[in-house]
Amino acid sequence: MEQARVDMFIASMGNRFPAEKLMLISDQLKKLSDDKLIIIQSIDYKDPVLLLVLSIFIGGLGVDRFMLEEVGLGVGKLLTCGGLGIWTIIDWFLIMGATREHNFQRFMRVAI
Repeated sequence: MEQARVDMFIASMGNRFPAEKLMLISDQLKKLSDDKLIIIQSIDYKDPVLLLVLSIFIGGLGVDRFMLEEVGLGVGKLLTCGGLGIWTIIDWFLIMGATREHNFQRFMRVAI
């Protein structure tokens, strides 16, 4: 894959991945064929800011965890009303990092 396409992907999607893993993503993108690139670009990466907003407003219902495909944690949050609010507040600080890590894991499943 040519460098310009790698740079464009990193520029447009870099905020959805952990900053410390952007070099690894760049290296993986350079190795990809055009077929895999199309698949990588079509993945629906979650927006960390959107999940933070959801977590603030309806996080007590576990919606943020359900969106990250963490069904067990979502059900736990739902049944405990966000851990009586404590779990919800903790997630306000953790959800953006969890979203970026989730996106990275989805990327790596296809890239490797």
